[in-house]
Amino acid sequence: MKKRISLYILLIGLCTLVSCQKLRDKISPQGILMAGTAVEDRVKMSNQFYRSSLDGRIWLVAAGDYSFIVGADSHLTTDPGRMDEMLAIGLQNDDLFYAHLGDLADTKAEYYYTLDSLVKKAKERYVEKYFTQVNEYEWESNSIRDAMEDGSDSVYNLTYDEITYPFFPVVGNHDITHNGWALWSNIFHSSFYEIDVIVLQEDETLAFDHLIFLDTASGTLGQTQIELINQGVLDGKYLYDQGYRYTFVFSHTNIFRPQFFEFASTFTREETYFLLDQFEKWNVTGVFCGHVHTWDERNFNGVHYLTLDTMCEKNNPEPGDYLVRVNVGKDNLGWEPVRMNYTPKKK
Repeated sequence: MKKRISLYILLIGLCTLVSCQKLRDKISPQGILMAGTAVEDRVKMSNQFYRSSLDGRIWLVAAGDYSFIVGADSHLTTDPGRMDEMLAIGLQNDDLFYAHLGDLADTKAEYYYTLDSLVKKAKERYVEKYFTQVNEYEWESNSIRDAMEDGSDSVYNLTYDEITYPFFPVVGNHDITHNGWALWSNIFHSSFYEIDVIVLQEDETLAFDHLIFLDTASGTLGQTQIELINQGVLDGKYLYDQGYRYTFVFSHTNIFRPQFFEFASTFTREETYFLLDQFEKWNVTGVFCGHVHTWDERNFNGVHYLTLDTMCEKNNPEPGDYLVRVNVGKDNLGWEPVRMNYTPKKK
């Protein structure tokens, strides 16, 4: 019974992966996105493409407990070593997904070409580990193959392009300067989206976790994003009678200043209050932020906030704990620092 339920859930996930490719095809900015990088334009574009292509849903599938890894502010230039290390660490640990809190690269076309090449190579390693090529055009999920208990020949295969690599970033302020939004969105597409994690628990019941990715690169949510949130976008609880077990929010701009004299911007007072109230309504478990290149941890109104230090080798050239791994279980939830050992290449 458990294997059959696992197979059912995995098939839901694969259907979603197919939809992800439709999203990817539809939201390429070539010939569509213009020079404007204001939050209103980004959110409208992101929401329109996301909703029309996926009907507003992406699912990940976890069999029991799972983990995910979070990094921030890689500021990639010509040396992609730290970013490559983050993705390699996530793959080696079998993390369900990898989240990045913005400022992926400094804004030059060549840097985004490097970033795009790095992500494509990381996807190759991901597919090699979790999929088996069955013919020239199609790959089969190892998980689905293992779940087949009756020897059935029914197989749900995907083309390589239909396999979604689970690297989910938010957009940062460095990502949108000098028309960088066109570069960023050509690779990652949407800056305002949500993902559901469907969890098959040991007692063969289902649980649902929620991932919310906000566009805060401009230091403001903007009117459109606030209106969409008020309309119930990113709420999603109507899908499941029992609601969500855990909800995690990912933002570039930090909610709290680690120190009162921090120079980096945060939200206006009104938007800060709006977010704090909204997190309470969403019953948020944890909020992850970047932007200020300083570590901070605190609890407020039952929500746990982590602001991550930069993983950029230019800002932090020595090895250190620049990543966070979140371990998610039915009756336990916690996080642990993850060490990065990459050091810049000597010129």
